[in-house]
Amino acid sequence: MDPIADINGFNSKRETALVRLVLVAALTTLLGVCALGQGAAISTTEDGQTLIIDDAGSEVLAFGKNVIVKKHAQGVFAFGGDIIVEGTVDADVATIGGSVTQREGALIGGDVIVIGGTFNAEGKQPLRNPEKQTVVFGVFEEEFRSFAQNPSSIFSPALTWSFVAQRVLSILFWFVITFTLTTISPGGVSRAAARFQLGSAKVLGLGIAGLLGTGAAILLSAAYLPGYLAGLVPLMIIFLLFLAFIFGRVALQVSFGKFLQKHLIPDNMQSETLAILLGVVGWTLILSVPYLWTLALIVVFAASVGLVFTARSGNPWQTP
Repeated sequence: MDPIADINGFNSKRETALVRLVLVAALTTLLGVCALGQGAAISTTEDGQTLIIDDAGSEVLAFGKNVIVKKHAQGVFAFGGDIIVEGTVDADVATIGGSVTQREGALIGGDVIVIGGTFNAEGKQPLRNPEKQTVVFGVFEEEFRSFAQNPSSIFSPALTWSFVAQRVLSILFWFVITFTLTTISPGGVSRAAARFQLGSAKVLGLGIAGLLGTGAAILLSAAYLPGYLAGLVPLMIIFLLFLAFIFGRVALQVSFGKFLQKHLIPDNMQSETLAILLGVVGWTLILSVPYLWTLALIVVFAASVGLVFTARSGNPWQTP
């Protein structure tokens, strides 16, 4: 067994495990710190930062805390914390924003998935199921950890030089994307912007319904589809949502930019490029305002999906 799975190719088991990890992460974010199942023997250290698992008959979910499996657990997931396995874990061990350590003599029967950390196995031959895999993405460890310890920070980010630099890079990135798409497909972007201007309520309504539908489809696909389809179908849906988000944000930026240019810039200074820049800067600022950015992001996603659903509309959406 290759201890670190190749992340460049498609592997149905790995993709299914990653989708499952994302779903469990969402559940953990909503539930906080909990242990699922009956008869779980769990204690915490004096500082309250570490869960000690003696015996848990089903999966243990931890938010913002480290986990040490002394004897047995069915499965373990931590968001923003490390996992140390000293005993036996029957199923998967996964963490976002932490690392996994497998002590010598410990057994992990399922996959090991680490996002934002490392996997350390003590001993020359760690006890693992040869049919299972190890997937490690060593990115954004501190960010995940910080969010897990202080979830409210996502709604009110600190105004730091790093925050400002990220927004400047975001402006450059979205300006290039928006300028490129409007150059490649000016008609498609213009029609999408016009559809939103003429029927924003309908676009948002369809978009919210579409988001709810796709969310349900992802959950049902991951839970009930057989084999590789349980991983492939949700990933395809997420990828399509990502493409819709890019196109939708571009259309909203063009629409907002034209609105700002019409009311703020003299006629002799107006241009398509300036409108794009104004729209990109405007939406970047909106998405940077504490608390407001969460609502704005939902609007962008809903509008993006709604614009996709109305892409083939006829006369009701045409400009006069």
